[in-house]
Amino acid sequence: MVTHVPAEAHGDERGALISFVEAQRGAVRRSVLGLTEEQAATRPSASELSLSGLLKHVAETELGWLRLAQRKPNEKERTEDTWSDSFRLVDGETIPGVLAFWDSVARETDDFVRSVPSLDDTFPLPEAPWYPKDAAVSMRWLMLHLVEEIGRHAGHADIIRESLDGKGAFDLVALEHEAG
Repeated sequence: MVTHVPAEAHGDERGALISFVEAQRGAVRRSVLGLTEEQAATRPSASELSLSGLLKHVAETELGWLRLAQRKPNEKERTEDTWSDSFRLVDGETIPGVLAFWDSVARETDDFVRSVPSLDDTFPLPEAPWYPKDAAVSMRWLMLHLVEEIGRHAGHADIIRESLDGKGAFDLVALEHEAG
C-alpha cells in the first residue's frame, strides 16, 4: 500500500479499522483511473480477472459481508449460475455505476460499524466447507477480513494495471492527486 493511513484518535479502534479498509478500497478504485471501459475489461494475463471485474467483485463481496453482519438478505447474492457475473460488467453496467454502488456500500459498512454497540458483537458465518460449523465472528473480525479480502484484490489490480500500461501503485496515487 502506498498511501499513509492516518493514526486514529487514541483508543479509536473503529476509526482505525475503517481507515485501513478505506485505504484498501482506494487502491482498488485507483486501479481504473484514466482507463476506458474497454481497457478496464481486458484480461492481460492467463487469469480471467479484469480491473472492472475486480471492482465489481470487491463491491459485491463487501456488500455480502455487510449483509451477513447485519443479518439481512443480500440483494446481490450470487448463485452458481450467476457467480461468474460477479467478475465482469454485464447488462449495461459501467465503471462509474459500479463505483457509485461501491461508495454506497462503503458508507453503509462504515455507518454500521460505527453504530454497533461493541466490536465484540458477533454474527454467524454462513455454512460453507471452509468455515467451522456453527461459527460466529465479531465485528472486529469483519473489518479485519475486509482489509484482507480487499487488500488481496488490490494486489491483483496492481498486477493487472501494470500489465496494461505500466502504471504502478505510486503512479496511480500521483494521478489521483493530479485529478483531485
